[in-house]
Parts: sequence; structure tokens; C-alpha cells
Amino acid sequence: QGARAMAAGGRGWFRALALGVSFLKCLLIPAYYSTDFEVHRNWLAITHTLPLSQWYYEATSEWTLDYPPFFAWFEYALSHIAKYFDPQMLVVENLNYASRATIFFQRLSVIFTDTLFIYAVHECCRCINGKRAAKDILEKPTFILAVLLLWNFGLLIVDHIHFQYNGFLFGLMLLSVARLCQKRYLEGALLFAVLLHFKHIYMYVAPAYGIYLLRSYCFTANNADGSLKWRSFSFLHVTLLGLIVCLVSALSLGPFLVLGQLPQVISRLFPFKRGLCHAYWAPNFWALYNAMDKALTILGLKCNFLDGKNIPKASMTGGLVQEFQHTVLPSVTPLATLICTFIAILPSVFCLWFKPQGPRGFVQCLVLCALSSFMFGWHVHEKAILLAILPLSLLSIQRAKDAGIYLILATTGHFSLFPLLFTPPELPIKILLMLLFTVYSFSSLKSLFRREKPLLNWLEAIYLIQLVPLEIFCEIVFPLTPWKQHFPFVPLLLTSVYCALGITYAWLKLYVSVLTERVSVRQKAE
Repeated sequence: QGARAMAAGGRGWFRALALGVSFLKCLLIPAYYSTDFEVHRNWLAITHTLPLSQWYYEATSEWTLDYPPFFAWFEYALSHIAKYFDPQMLVVENLNYASRATIFFQRLSVIFTDTLFIYAVHECCRCINGKRAAKDILEKPTFILAVLLLWNFGLLIVDHIHFQYNGFLFGLMLLSVARLCQKRYLEGALLFAVLLHFKHIYMYVAPAYGIYLLRSYCFTANNADGSLKWRSFSFLHVTLLGLIVCLVSALSLGPFLVLGQLPQVISRLFPFKRGLCHAYWAPNFWALYNAMDKALTILGLKCNFLDGKNIPKASMTGGLVQEFQHTVLPSVTPLATLICTFIAILPSVFCLWFKPQGPRGFVQCLVLCALSSFMFGWHVHEKAILLAILPLSLLSIQRAKDAGIYLILATTGHFSLFPLLFTPPELPIKILLMLLFTVYSFSSLKSLFRREKPLLNWLEAIYLIQLVPLEIFCEIVFPLTPWKQHFPFVPLLLTSVYCALGITYAWLKLYVSVLTERVSVRQKAE
């Protein structure tokens, strides 16, 4: 029904949404860009001028190649177009090179590759069933979903101002989700395997894919009560999935295996020498942990429980990526974060196996895997919150409960990205885009579920409203105070800790919702 409705009258509005956001991206071409711009320029140069055997050894720039091989080949392909814009950007020694032609090319490459993301959103919209009929196109779930994905505030500022290629990668992920929802399991598995060899952060959601494919594709039937029919196990289906994973991995890592460089590639992909937290604390459990350690340190010094001479002066909040020893609380190792992440993901994977709910259960598990890894992972980037926000958009238009969780997570998660854009010209842009997207999210989801109880309770609403005074304090009040000289990290600390509370709450609320949900026999039988 949803697909038919979309085919009938949907093409016009979808095209308009896609063109509109592409035009906005073009307007952002002259905006500020981060060090990630130089990272990708350097990778263009490395892949274009050096032989394959040197790609993962080259270290002229501090921004060495640390993405899987498919992304390196992607940069290699782009470099052959880049040479027509400005060949100087392809010289490895030209560090921090940023001619107008280079900026224009790099910005355009992100906009152009986002075509895959637009197609993936279209396919996801086709998966939405049209049970909730709406006379007005603006109230159709498919329309709301298209806006929430195509015009996602986080993607716009991270890719088209800050600079990265997340849209193209999320396009691969959403397309694989859409294929699984359409029961095209092998296509979905192939797309996800390819995605893993473009960017390995998606490993965090691999458990959701693995368990869902095992439960829905490798076992072909259920009993009447919804439990698994063990005899329905298909060796052919498992073999096909195994072949896909092996072929994609061989294609990606094979050349480096032949060169004997696999350990070098892996050491680049997993640099555990980096600290527990990214330069600016991602708003997760470790941000709360670090803040608690700082608070206990200050308290300990005031009450003379701690000796000031023994406390290292280096501080994480100075804005540098570095290893950091906690003063009061136990220091955290990569292994500890891995165990915490594994324990946090486990219940969602159990639910996917024992309480199957079809594609919706799969997307719930995917969001929980993404959020759990964001909460407890090692050296998590604040941008990784998009890995949970985007798939949660798919759930937000289906049930009021999920819509409420989406509003808390998206608003808090997007706000936590504000410190990425710290230059004055970008201040009005980020505030205006965030306001537009947030107001649309609230109003559209509220009208979609108008017959049900309010999406947020009064406490959740107060928490989100407090983001406004927090932003005013960080951007306007704090720079005028004498504290700016002595404690420049305070705005980052406040933003990170306050947002961590909201994201932790959304994670717990989604978990409670999934764990306490009862599954009807009809749902199980599906």
C-alpha cells in the first residue's frame, strides 16, 4: 500500500525534498571546514600518487590513512576526477593545501555521493506501510520520514560544514536495512559487508545483522507459538551468506594479505594508543565518569584527602587527544570498554532472537547496538550518535512510544554536535538549522500521533527546554566572563555532561520499551 501510494503521488514531493536539500548543501560550500577536510585531501594524494603497497605506511602527514581498503579505493577513484580541478591537491607534501578549486571539488564530491543516501531514503520510505491514511501529504508517514532523513540536521553539519562522507556511508546502511525489510536478505547482507569495508565503525551494529539474518533467513520456519523450528535450518542459506562475507573480505583485504601487510592495515584501523575519549568528550557514560572523577578530585583537594603534587596537570578537557589517567576513579582500559559494550549489547540481541518482531525488531536491535557502543565504546567520536539517530527515524513514525524517544535522542544528540562548529559565522547557521529541524520533528510527529497521549512527559520537556539557556550561557555569557582565560573547557564540559544525561535516558527508555514489550503470536509467526 505504502509503495503504491508513493508511486502514485509521491515522486514529485520526494524529488522536491531531495533537490531542496541538495541546493542547501551547495549554499554551504564556502562554510567553515575542519581538519577532516585535510584528512581526505591527504588520502586523495596518497592513493593517487603512491603504489598500493605504501598506502597504509605513508606518514608524511599526521592524518594517516586509517579507514578500510574500500574507502581507500573510493578516494583513489575520486582522485582521478580531482586532478582535473587542481593537480596540486594530489601532492602528498602539500600539507594543509586548500585552493578554491580543492574546496569546490571536495564539497561537490560529498554532495554528489549523497545521491546514494537519497536513493536509500526512497527505498526506506517504500518499506513503510500506509495503514495510517492521511489526506494531507504533509501528514503522511512516508513524507515525515523522508524529511527526518534527508534534512537530518546532524548529517548536514557534519558532512557539509565540518566535512566528512557520512551521507554516502549511511546510504549503504539504510539501503541494506531496506533490503532486509523487503526480505531481499542476500542483497542486504552484501551491502552491509561492503559497508564494513568502507568504514569499520559499523562493526558495532553487526550483531543485529548477524542474529537477524540467522533467525529470519538461515532458519526458514517457526512453530505455531512463534518459537524456532530447529529443523528448518538451511545449510544452503548459511553457505550463501558465508560466501558473500568471504568474497567481500577477500576483495578488500586480499591484496594486503598477499603483500604481507594485513597486521599494518589492522594496526591503522584500531589505534588503541588513542585515549579513552575523543578530543571533545562524546556525551556518553565515560563523559559522566570523567566529570565524576574531576568533581571527586576537586572535592578531595578541598578536604585535603588528596595531595595536589601527585595529580597530573594534563587535562582531557584542554581539547587534545591523549591518554589520560583518572585521579580518583579507576582508569579505564580498552578491554574494559569492550566488555562494557558487549554486556550492554547482549540483551538487545537476546530480544531479537527470542522475541522476533520482524523488521521492526531488527531496527530496534540495530539502534540499541549503536547506542550501547556509543555509550561504552573506546575513543568514541561525538558524530557517532548519528548511527543511532538515523535508524531510529524509521521507528519514530510507526509508534508514539518510539517517537518520544526519538525526539529526546535527536534533540540532545544534535545539540551535542554544536561544539564541532565553533567559528562565529557558523553560529547563526547551526542554530537556525537545528531550530528548523527540531520544530519540524516535534510538530510533524505530534500531528501524526495526535490521537494518542503526549509524546513527552513534563520532566522530559523541561530537560529539553533547558538546552536553550545552556546554549546562551556557552556561546554568549561565558566568553564575557574572566573564567574564559582559566577554564576554557567549561562550555565543552557542560554541553557534554548535560547531553550525556539525555542520551543515557533515551538509551535506558528504549531498552525498557524493548524488554517489556509483549509479542503477539501473530507477530511471532511472522
